[in-house]
Amino acid sequence: MDDQQFRQLLNRFGFSWSGYRKVRKGVKKRITKHMNALGCYNITTYLAELDKSDEVRKKCELLLTVSISRFFRDREFWKSLEKKYLPDLIDKNIEKINVWSAGCACGDEVYSFKIVWDCLRNSLGHLPKLEVIATDINPVYLEKACAGIYSSSSLKEVTEELQSTYFIKKKGKKRFEVNALLKKDVIWKTHHLLSDPPESKFDIIFLRNNVLTYYEDLLKKKAFRKILDSLAPYGFLIIGSHESLPFEPKDLIAIAPHSFVFRKEAE
Repeated sequence: MDDQQFRQLLNRFGFSWSGYRKVRKGVKKRITKHMNALGCYNITTYLAELDKSDEVRKKCELLLTVSISRFFRDREFWKSLEKKYLPDLIDKNIEKINVWSAGCACGDEVYSFKIVWDCLRNSLGHLPKLEVIATDINPVYLEKACAGIYSSSSLKEVTEELQSTYFIKKKGKKRFEVNALLKKDVIWKTHHLLSDPPESKFDIIFLRNNVLTYYEDLLKKKAFRKILDSLAPYGFLIIGSHESLPFEPKDLIAIAPHSFVFRKEAE
């Protein structure tokens, strides 16, 4: 499959070439394998199969998903989350903090948050009740996230102290399992980001390196409007450090020094 053919496939789903350009090699390999399994040896017959079968189309969309992450990606942000953003939320006297990791992939982000939350508990003592909803379209990613087992490369931003506290090294392998404590208060759900959010109001939404990177403008705006409507007043929206909003909502304010962190004004 050459790039022109791959772009035809992306256009069929409303996906962005610029988002996929750097990761296309692995994605194209998966798609080509799927094409061969179906007996489709050119893009025209493959696209025809997508039109004929919802099952084939769904499988193709899952093969187009990308999971590239690691614990504490953008390390300075996570420090600010612990020292500034979360304490600000807690000061609002919220009884319960609802967090949504939208497009959570294999769970690195979710468990990073849970580590920060537990560190905050140790420093502040009593914290509000916490519920984290972690969603992804790809059930394979969610299975890996639930298992909570990661390679050493995923933990390169994790300090030795945090590794010893929150991870268990698997015998004979360079793999680590998250402490069972981190799996508490997390609900894993299959969810398409173009559908309605899993709940109405969230105090924190992680929307990092998925819809704003891989969708074309029309679908990007559609998904973002739904997601923004589910953000509570004073809530924080976190996008990827190299991403930008598809439009500028009047009630969303960028928080210095992180231009990818936004707070929603009170209604």
